[in-house]
This record gives sequence, structure tokens and C-alpha cells, in this order.
Amino acid sequence: MLASDLISPEKLAPLIRNTIFSGNLHHYPQTESTNLLAMQAGAHGANGRENAPEGAVFLAEEQTAGRGRKGHSWHSERGNGIYCSFLLHPPLSPGDSLWLSLIAGVAVQDTVKEISGLQADIRWPNDCLIGEKKFAGILTEMSSEASRVNYAVVGIGINVNHERFPSEFAQTATSLRLESGTEWSRLELVAALIRAFDREYRALLRTMNSPIRTPALLFEPIMRRVESRSSYAHGKLVEVHEDGGYSGITDGLDPRGFLRVRTDRGLRVVISGSVRPLNEKSDASGT
Repeated sequence: MLASDLISPEKLAPLIRNTIFSGNLHHYPQTESTNLLAMQAGAHGANGRENAPEGAVFLAEEQTAGRGRKGHSWHSERGNGIYCSFLLHPPLSPGDSLWLSLIAGVAVQDTVKEISGLQADIRWPNDCLIGEKKFAGILTEMSSEASRVNYAVVGIGINVNHERFPSEFAQTATSLRLESGTEWSRLELVAALIRAFDREYRALLRTMNSPIRTPALLFEPIMRRVESRSSYAHGKLVEVHEDGGYSGITDGLDPRGFLRVRTDRGLRVVISGSVRPLNEKSDASGT
């Protein structure tokens, strides 16, 4: 780890001025999961026991039980990655909450390009890749009622300066250092990530406040933005690990952000299954 690269609120604060996350930073040398911390804070605020403002950020140098989608683990090596979670109060219905994960992927992509120059890809719904190896993942959790989200947590894990991975992840995971041969400042990366996520979240809020009330059109600007950033959005031959498994060609996102796949039996919509290139059977580490 770079000697001056401890991610502390004092160092980070001047780099994220004018974002909704400014002044709401919480840093931990070690924790079980930053998502767990953020969800607990959201629950406390929802129950009136303490203030849990929009835009609180939870950061850790190490996670002892980093979690991913569908119960996958995330290899959270001390001092070599970014492990952070954003606590939000978005004016969304639970059915529209997938957009939070998708805009987070765009934010990760922009961050990596800005700091390292590397070009990342987004694999629906929550993986960020270089080549076909995963270096970042997103886990969105929430507390909701039937028609509204009470609070949501967007967790992002990025492999930054990892030089190796446990054997179970070695073939499918990578890091910015492994891809570039360079050690990167995690402080600069997390500052860029917070700025990028702030920008994408504000764009989502503007979309929610637009005069368009037709559900099929409301999220179209966000949908087109996400589709333009992902090689998996259109024309990708994939296998889907859902409903017993099937394969087909990706055909963009639907108005809720779910992935459409054209199969021999017609158009199908992927709700929660894993999506992989047709001949790739193994999974990378979780988020």
C-alpha cells in the first residue's frame, strides 16, 4: 500500500466538496461489511433513533465478510481495495431500484477511466470487467414498502492494488494493478468514485423529477446511457443462469432496467439470473 494512501475522512473531504456525500464520511480500519453498517444506519434513522442522512458514505480498509449478489463472497484484502457503501433515500419504487446498481456501474467505469486510463466494461447487472475478468462489483440492498423505497444502500467493491487472488477467484478476478502494472492511489480513486456516483445519482433524481410520466419512457435517458457503456447490452451471445438456464442474444434493457435476451423461443427478460458469455461457466468473486 502506498504510504500516504490511507482513506481517511480528513484526506477525502476536500476532494469531494459540493457532492451530496460531503460531510457524511464514516471510515473503519476493519468491518464485517460496509453494506451492513449502512443498512444498520438506515434502519436506525427510519426508526427515529438517530439521524441517517441522505448521502452517508461508509468506507473500510478491510472487510472480514464482504458480500455479493446471490450470497457470493468478495475478497476484501486489507489496504488494497476500495470497499464503500452509499446510504440513499431515492424517490423510487422497489420495482425501479435496479437503476441504482446500473448507474453505479457507470460511475465505476468513469472513475477507472479518469484515474488509470483503463477502459472497463459493464456486465449486467452489477459487474465491472476488464477483458472478461471482474475487478469491481456492486451490491444494492434496501428497505421498502409496497410502493416506495424507505432507504437504499449501494455497495461498491473495487480491486485496486491486489497482486494475486485466492485460487477460487484467480481465473475470473483481476485488479487495476494487474491490468496496468501500476500501483494506484486508492484515495484518488475513491474520491473520483464519490464524485462520479454523485453525478450519476443527481442525473437519476432529475429523471425522476422530469415531466414525463409514461413509465416506458421515464428512465429512457438512463437506459440509453447504461446501454452505451456495456458490450453486454446488445448483440452479445450469452447464457443465463435463471429458470433452469437458457441462451440467446442480448437485446437491450427494458423500461425497468432488466436485460432482454432473444432466444429460439422468443424474447425473455432476465430478472435476477447471472449472465455470462456462452462458453464461460465459472463465476468471479462476488461484490
